Order: sequence, then C-alpha cells, then structure tokens
Amino acid sequence: MAKIILTHEVQGLGSAGDVVEVKNGYARNYLVPQGYAVAWTRGGEAQVEQIRKAREARAIASVEDAKALKAKLEENKIRLQVKTGTGGRLFGSVRPANVADAVAEAGIGEIDKRKITVPTIKSTGDYPVIVHLHEGVDAEVTLQVISAR
Repeated sequence: MAKIILTHEVQGLGSAGDVVEVKNGYARNYLVPQGYAVAWTRGGEAQVEQIRKAREARAIASVEDAKALKAKLEENKIRLQVKTGTGGRLFGSVRPANVADAVAEAGIGEIDKRKITVPTIKSTGDYPVIVHLHEGVDAEVTLQVISAR
C-alpha cells in the first residue's frame, strides 16, 4: 500500500489535502502521473496544510451563502454561446469551465469548475447542469446552449 497526498478531489477516495492509502499500482500508474496526488513524505505535512488552505479559500464559506447562491442560480437561465454547424450541432463539447465562465459573465457569482457536472451536449437547446455548492447543497441550473453565428 502506498501513502499519498491528494492534490485534487477524486471520486470515492477523498478531496484535496487528504492523506490516503491506495494500492501501489493505482498510485504509481494513475494518480501521480495524472497530477491527482503526490507521494507522502514526512515533510509533506506542510504541503497538506497548504492544499487544505487553498481548498478552503475556494470553498463557499457557509451553508447560508451556498443556499443564497443556489437560489440565484436556479432562478436564472445561464446562456452559453457556442460554435455550431448545420442543424445546431456543436463543434466540440461543452466543458465545466465553459459553464463556470458563463455564470461569471452573467454576474451571478464565481463557481469552481471542478464542482460542475455537465451532461453530454451535442446540439443547441436547454440542458440541466448540476453544481455542487456545499455539503448537501446542490443547484440544478438550466443551461441554454445557443448558436454563436
């Protein structure tokens, strides 16, 4: 078993700053090369604290703030202009970073792109997008994908 420090949130394993033990091959072949983790060392405790502070700075401070942002997100449609071909089919795909940028441009607030779940979007239209704001507070945002001709 290998002891590692997570640098990003990994589904089913933990969030950034957590020290976890995983099988050697999983750490060596996937987590470390992809940048999701670094090897744990005795000097790594300072690094753990630094990662946790950065995570807390990005996180929404309280449940009340998260609920207020949820209300704002759910009452507005987020418009995202994308390049399309004939019949409204997209060139490329819609990524969480695109949604986060569209929310910021709409003046609603800043959202961490790692907390956004986007379905597969292949054409223009309205799509539900899930935004995890805080523990137990998820917002379902209506994303309106329109052509930018």
